[in-house]
Amino acid sequence: MAQAVEEWYKQMPIITRSYLTAAIVTTIGCSLEIISPYHLYLNPRLVVRQYEFWRLITNFLYFRKMDLDFLFHMFFLARYCKLLEENSFRGRTADFFYMLLFGATVLTGIVLVGGMIPYVSESFAKIFFLSNSLTFMMVYVWSKQNPFIHMSFLGLFTFTAAYLPWVLLGFSVLVGTSAWVDLLGMIAGHAYYFLEDVYPRMTGRRPLRTPTFIKSLFADETVVVARPADVRFAPPPVEEVHQD
Repeated sequence: MAQAVEEWYKQMPIITRSYLTAAIVTTIGCSLEIISPYHLYLNPRLVVRQYEFWRLITNFLYFRKMDLDFLFHMFFLARYCKLLEENSFRGRTADFFYMLLFGATVLTGIVLVGGMIPYVSESFAKIFFLSNSLTFMMVYVWSKQNPFIHMSFLGLFTFTAAYLPWVLLGFSVLVGTSAWVDLLGMIAGHAYYFLEDVYPRMTGRRPLRTPTFIKSLFADETVVVARPADVRFAPPPVEEVHQD
């Protein structure tokens, strides 16, 4: 059993393995009171005034207390992060990292701007960790890129992957958790999907090109695509032409 888990862990692509490890270590560290969540949560004032820039990263690593909800999000993180990195972003590790960076930036921006808007500022002020939102963003992007895959929810009903984010959103509402977190992930995911997939098809321009300095951080493997070899047909012999 232990060997099987070890093999499963080693076979994970680099970004998925790194993020999953950081999330589990951070959450366990907080549960054992080795790390304090108060040093991790997103606090714009501390970031700006006290230069605690690490909060812009650590708020994406803590998944609250270790309970069923934690296991639920770890499953989705391991599954859909891995599926994206191994399939849609195969051989494009830098692009996948840039997608996560874009999502984290959009989510942080939404919370900061939302905190300054009357009537909704209180709701955004209660959002201290965006880890669940980033995970939900990956689920949304995967569902958009694989819309026709048939899925089953707890064996109760079947649906196509295009409706997966809405099914999970409804489940969150049923169990009493905040829908804001999932909605933020859907907004960030749709922003990426539109700018990366829809907008380029409409205009021929791709605004989300991965910067060169990010590509230099990753040595992406070359993906070999099998295709028929170039075949050149020689002209028929002169004798055959005259016979026709």
